[in-house]
Amino acid sequence: MISMNKPRRDVLCREKPDRRLLSYVPDDSGERSNHDRRGGVDDAAEGEDYKKFQQADKQGQRYLVDYEVKLSCRHDGRERTLTAQAVDISATGMLLRLAAAKECPLQAADSVTLTFEITPGSMPEGYEMKIKGLKAECIRVDEQADGSVLCGVEFAKTLAQYATDKRQRYLLAASAFCLGVIALVIVLMRAESVVYFRFNRWLYLYSIIAATFLLSRYFIASFYRPVEIDPDFTPGVTVIIPCFNEENWIQNTIRSCINQDYPADKLEVIVVDDHSNDHSVDRIREAIEEIKAADTEAGGYHMADRIRYLVQPYNQGKREAMALGATEARHELLVFVDSDSFLEPFAVRNLVQPFRDKEMGGVSGRTDVANTYTNALTMMQSVRYYIAFRVMKAAESYFDAVTCLSGPLSCYRRDLVLKYADAWLNQKFLGQKATFGDDRSMTNFILRHNRTTYQDTAVCRTIVPNSYTMFLKQQMRWKRSWLRESLIGARYIWKKEPFMSLSFYMGLAVPIAAPVIVLYNLIYVPVMHRVFPVTFMVGMLLMALLMSMAQLFLRRSTTWIFGMWFCLYYEAVLLWQMPVAWFTFWKSTWGTRLTPADLEEMEKERRKKERKEKKRHEA
Repeated sequence: MISMNKPRRDVLCREKPDRRLLSYVPDDSGERSNHDRRGGVDDAAEGEDYKKFQQADKQGQRYLVDYEVKLSCRHDGRERTLTAQAVDISATGMLLRLAAAKECPLQAADSVTLTFEITPGSMPEGYEMKIKGLKAECIRVDEQADGSVLCGVEFAKTLAQYATDKRQRYLLAASAFCLGVIALVIVLMRAESVVYFRFNRWLYLYSIIAATFLLSRYFIASFYRPVEIDPDFTPGVTVIIPCFNEENWIQNTIRSCINQDYPADKLEVIVVDDHSNDHSVDRIREAIEEIKAADTEAGGYHMADRIRYLVQPYNQGKREAMALGATEARHELLVFVDSDSFLEPFAVRNLVQPFRDKEMGGVSGRTDVANTYTNALTMMQSVRYYIAFRVMKAAESYFDAVTCLSGPLSCYRRDLVLKYADAWLNQKFLGQKATFGDDRSMTNFILRHNRTTYQDTAVCRTIVPNSYTMFLKQQMRWKRSWLRESLIGARYIWKKEPFMSLSFYMGLAVPIAAPVIVLYNLIYVPVMHRVFPVTFMVGMLLMALLMSMAQLFLRRSTTWIFGMWFCLYYEAVLLWQMPVAWFTFWKSTWGTRLTPADLEEMEKERRKKERKEKKRHEA
């Protein structure tokens, strides 16, 4: 992605690469399988076995690190302490480097304990913590040519078990208690609103609606459960990656989409480049050639027929790129993946499971932030993303009516996409062509007559803006598409489940009216009535705490505090984009990438500045 301001280096987990490029792809010969499936068991047991396999694989994922580790080795009643350097780590073990062979007493030791710190960003969220006195066992020692020694150690308990014993059970209890108290206080405050309703009916009606909307979403989300895996349900899938100016990330995206635990004859990948003006096409070609070369070496993956790329003759837009991929697809399900998003190896298998329901039209996966620990802004977005999916989408999914199948990872029935393709490509709003909001728009077409749901176990990671300039431009674009598609959705959503429909309309009214309510409480009331808005400020704080405590309860991540920061930032900054969006809905610029519309806008701004400078000099 080409930045419009000075780029910052993103902090990402560095996964240790597998020696096989296509490590998760099962070959068609059956000689190599990623997991063992026991015969003679029922579907439920088979699905549970597959679930355990996924969990074990995730725990075994190694990350390249550079920690200093203090070792305490006890042998024959004597204890020795030494320092090593961690090379890589997983939830179950660690690879250590010691300076010299004579400093490696681990194999002969009766017991070994490790003390180190998992720094934020070196492992997935929730693992960042200080480890003290973790028991381990040396399982292998390799002397290196430079005289150093590599020691592989296995933890006596996984890092997840260690975290639960040391802190997570207390965090879980504390966050659950806080969530209960916060919800109770909000209910009591809204009960007060009912009592004083006659004094300011519109203000108190808003407060009642806002509280009801948020609390109901959190409550309903607690009942959400993803569809379990049936290992034998593997419909044909075409993964489509629309790409424009994504030279930095597109290769990682392509590799993650093809390296899936899914039958080779039922998965293909199509990359559609929308006439990028950077080196994206070169990166796409390199990645595909590398994948095909790996197939030639290993054999059995048929990559020549399963992965290809197309290049638009000129820039037409993301929707056109997606539609081209849909027409070229060979399979009945289409998975759309953004070009800066990376699928986990079981994402596709999990994503397709809800399609066992013949009325299901589309499914959204979960999107986590890949560059969470880059700075405060990305940590704030990480909390927002997780709550938006695990709470908001999960609540909608309970009624099979998810209103936005998000762009980073979503799946549709191909026949439905082709059915609505013309209307989708030619969509206009108040006479203006719709150039973004493709995910919300397609969801509206699908949801009219079919079901849509959310699958929390289908996970991808995406790169989010790491500068406020890019972030604000992205948010403005999202608000414009949200306003447009919410008004469109309001025309038919009443036909869905009654409570879901009511919740949708409340969710539409709350953010639209919010700027007026904030101005009234923070400006009008203090100036005209000389009253400090204590109740309103407390309400805002409680809403912020609700988000943070939900993040802590569900994820046990140290990023929970940034949920409060996001809510405050939303009230201070993002909220005021809403009225601006109303009057700039016609804009076609993305703001976060140099599309032709953005280049044209930049050229207009340049000419405008030149005219001003010319007039200033003439004066």
